[in-house]
Amino acid sequence: MPPNRTVRLKSATGRWILLATILGSSMASLDATVVSVALPRIGESLHTDVAGLQWTVNGYTLTLASFILLGGSLGDRLGRRRVFVWGIVGFALTSLLCAVSVNIEMLVVARLLQGVAGALLTPGSLALISASLDERDQGSAIGLWSGLGGVAGALGPLLGGGLIDLVGWRAIFLLNVPLALVVAVIAVRWVPESRDPAAPARIDVPGAVIVACALGALTLGLIDGYPVLIGVGVLGLAGFVLVELRSPNPLVPPSLFGSRVFSAANLVTLFVYAALGGVFFLLVLQLQLVAGYSPMASGAASLPVTLLMLVLSAPAGRWAQRHGPRLPMTAGPLLAAVGVFALQLVGAEANYLTDVLPGVLIFGLGLAVMVAPLTGAVLAAVPVADAGIASGVNNAVARTAQLLAVAALPGLAGLSGDFGDPVEFAAGFDTAMRWCAVLLLVGAVIAGVLLRVPRQTPAPERVDCVPHCAGSDGPALAPTTSGRHYVRGPSRVRGAIRNGEAAVSPLGRETFGGRNPRRQPPSTQAGSRLPRRRGR
Repeated sequence: MPPNRTVRLKSATGRWILLATILGSSMASLDATVVSVALPRIGESLHTDVAGLQWTVNGYTLTLASFILLGGSLGDRLGRRRVFVWGIVGFALTSLLCAVSVNIEMLVVARLLQGVAGALLTPGSLALISASLDERDQGSAIGLWSGLGGVAGALGPLLGGGLIDLVGWRAIFLLNVPLALVVAVIAVRWVPESRDPAAPARIDVPGAVIVACALGALTLGLIDGYPVLIGVGVLGLAGFVLVELRSPNPLVPPSLFGSRVFSAANLVTLFVYAALGGVFFLLVLQLQLVAGYSPMASGAASLPVTLLMLVLSAPAGRWAQRHGPRLPMTAGPLLAAVGVFALQLVGAEANYLTDVLPGVLIFGLGLAVMVAPLTGAVLAAVPVADAGIASGVNNAVARTAQLLAVAALPGLAGLSGDFGDPVEFAAGFDTAMRWCAVLLLVGAVIAGVLLRVPRQTPAPERVDCVPHCAGSDGPALAPTTSGRHYVRGPSRVRGAIRNGEAAVSPLGRETFGGRNPRRQPPSTQAGSRLPRRRGR
């Protein structure tokens, strides 16, 4: 099939395209949650301390957050299917390397490389749907992608925990290998190639490299307690800002932050997702090391959060579109903070119904209230042409927040040494939960003070958010029917990705936006959008 030609979803090719994108994105996003469930077993097997477990999580997040916008740009220029397949094959090889790791250093290196593969794979998932399927079918395709991804997200930690119980932690990485090979074969055989003819001739590789080095220095400094490296990381981020201000094709266009609402929404994202990163990293460890839960039971413990996101995100998004995002983005973090405080009840021999479930339910309710309105605020704060890159930037902010929280919180809570003492770990967990609650409260204050947007009077039939729950990676935005997918051309659109990350969800996969040569007027797009709003 010629490049940039579309097919109907009901055709054999259309169904294969949808299957490849669902399997590929689910594989990448589920890796985060299942690996978290496996952390205690990894620590015991490889004889590492909390710092080693921090790097096991952050190695993947570091390179994924640093190169995800670059991966989308490469797909636009070199071919989305080609880069998607590169990412799939790379993910399989690095998963195999993770599975055969003989020490923590080898595992961390493998995770760093796996994050690079994920950065090539993740942007291509929704980009292929919006570039390859007929516009009349894209709403249905995205709905199927989102719904099936949500089912995978709900069952993944549970089944992954069972696999860890029965076979061991290496099995969760080995499982990726045959799945990736199946996806690669489907993509090569059935998925048509597509690219953006207006993609820039030059890609902002220096910006991606600088931000990766800066975040790496910050992460190392925070985990190992090196103030000099923390300073180097901060200076590196300042250098990244200077590079973006001067680049003709920046990964992060500085003009986006001219919108007060966009800047405020990203500040809220920074604090809220830092708290989420800390909670999801430490709760699984607390349940297994202190409460004595099995990997399967600890994986199932947070299932109510996923279910609440699936049920309530769409209604919350519709409410915010009619009444504005300020109230849900203020109330959501406040509710989540109450839930985090309640999680301090989780201790030795904790009963799930009385000690774990109340905090999990309140926490999940807060997230369900907040994440879809946050997505809508990011989209509504910028012109339609910038929606793709705006959502991509917001997703990168969320991942960076989680990266830094996992690096900093254990040290702040006194958990930087061996995790073998349950009493010491429990005390540190309580301290860390209080820090996470403070971060959520700060996010609520920022939303309440800065998100003062004029009331709109739209009557949208649908929200832009498509919630799905497949991993704790970061927010995502559903592409419109016109298909925004990490593109940067004359319209200045380059990227986007649950919880969508599509909808934004701390538990979800990522959906990317971008430019499509077949772009339609806003009135024909899959999700109704608020009229354009710009903050001052």
